[in-house]
Amino acid sequence: MDWFIADTHFGHEKMRVRRGFASAEEMDETLIAHWNEQVRDTDEVFIAGDLICHSDKPPAEYLRRLKGRKHLAVGNHDRAWMRGVMLGEWFVEVALTLEAFRPGCCFTVCHYPMLDWYRRRHGASLIYGHIHDSRKEPYYPYLQTIPRAYNAGVDVNGLRPVSLEELMANTAEWRARQETERRMTKGTRQ
Repeated sequence: MDWFIADTHFGHEKMRVRRGFASAEEMDETLIAHWNEQVRDTDEVFIAGDLICHSDKPPAEYLRRLKGRKHLAVGNHDRAWMRGVMLGEWFVEVALTLEAFRPGCCFTVCHYPMLDWYRRRHGASLIYGHIHDSRKEPYYPYLQTIPRAYNAGVDVNGLRPVSLEELMANTAEWRARQETERRMTKGTRQ
């Protein structure tokens, strides 16, 4: 089974506050519990960056507890902690972008949203992170119009890894809510 996740920010005090946890430890334990409830040791987990950020703990303290075969698309907060571990010990692969091919499906994983990616015109999906739940940003509605581009950030996916099908459903739900809001706003202006 393939799982997707981004922007966990393990150990990050700023994200702890933003997410409403009492401590970074509480946030980390919640994220680890949700991860391990979903993922089996043999599952593939594609991480669209920013796994750990400003943590006082050694990276291995997180990595050894997270189930699955991990693939990391490097995010802007990953480089600092990556210097302190043997990446090959914890990850199947580490790159700026990852590509995977499955029967009837292929996808690109990148920390940053992109307008185009390998095999997009042939049905490939893009799984990205970086923007968290920045729905108020002017680019966010536009990102939602790009077919087969999905935000894997924990802040919009229940603080847990999700399947490609769940990413599709979450995006479709958001689009439907936006359309309803647009219609309601249009109706009140008339």
